[in-house]
Amino acid sequence: MDKVVVSIVIVCMNNLKFLYPCLKSIQRFTNISYEVLVTAYLFSSENLKKVRSDFPWVKFIESNEIRGFSENNNLALKYASGEYCFILNDDTELFENVVDKLVSSIRKLSDNVAVLSPVVYRPNGSVQHSGRGKYNLPTLLLDYLGLFKWYEEKSGFVNKKGVFKSYNIHGAAFLIKTNIFRKFGFFDERYFFCPEDIALSTALNKEGFYCYVDDDIRITHYGGGTWSKTIVATKPATVKGELMFYGENCWYKSFAFRVLSFLFYGFKFFYWKTFGKLRDKEKSVIMSCANGNAVYALFSKKTPKELFVKFFDVNKYNKSK
Repeated sequence: MDKVVVSIVIVCMNNLKFLYPCLKSIQRFTNISYEVLVTAYLFSSENLKKVRSDFPWVKFIESNEIRGFSENNNLALKYASGEYCFILNDDTELFENVVDKLVSSIRKLSDNVAVLSPVVYRPNGSVQHSGRGKYNLPTLLLDYLGLFKWYEEKSGFVNKKGVFKSYNIHGAAFLIKTNIFRKFGFFDERYFFCPEDIALSTALNKEGFYCYVDDDIRITHYGGGTWSKTIVATKPATVKGELMFYGENCWYKSFAFRVLSFLFYGFKFFYWKTFGKLRDKEKSVIMSCANGNAVYALFSKKTPKELFVKFFDVNKYNKSK
């Protein structure tokens, strides 16, 4: 048996709609030696039996407790034997030899390049992510003011041609050298649902490792930009994770984040509670609840995971699928 070059790691939350085309596209378009490790998160016994039967070449790792993106990825990453790890969302699909191209491209770069990402496209053909800039409190303010896209374009890290240097990664799809990834302990499990990808690439940069993007490699991400009924639980977990990231154990940064985020999510809560009803009554209930929970998270002592557990209703999630 050939030595495994790439360990492809996917987390799937008991939803086979996207997982099947994702796995089929990997099998169709990957020629380099690889293994696929899928964390089967809160899978029903029926779904787990089905996927194991339909994809006997995939290693499924059961995850039957509440875990975040970092924890679930790390469950599979412990089994990774490849020279590289390719972190991939289950709601993505390959339409070319993405994995082969990424490996070929990164091997031409310097040793301190730890990550190489493809360009992430939406189903309509528009670019969702092509590199990411540096994130800090000033950029967060620009994001809240709706000016973040302008900053990204000016940063020099996005939407460039060829193989170019980015600063941060997008968690939907990126190739990383396994030895470096393991050195950093894989994903930081303190983060439950964002910004674990940003935290990882920021840490890599601080230690002298670089993240690059290859403009010639593309992947389609179906889930980008959609809202979900689980947002009532993921939003407060995300906000608490962002507080950890932007606050950096610094009281005045934590204070600034809380003030900015309180104004931002407070306004969104008010909007969805009032004017949002005119657009979509069901969505207004969900979004007002999510933003209210985000405000709660700003002043709660709970961890991101504890906040998710507090607000997540697995029965409602199963009914919404």
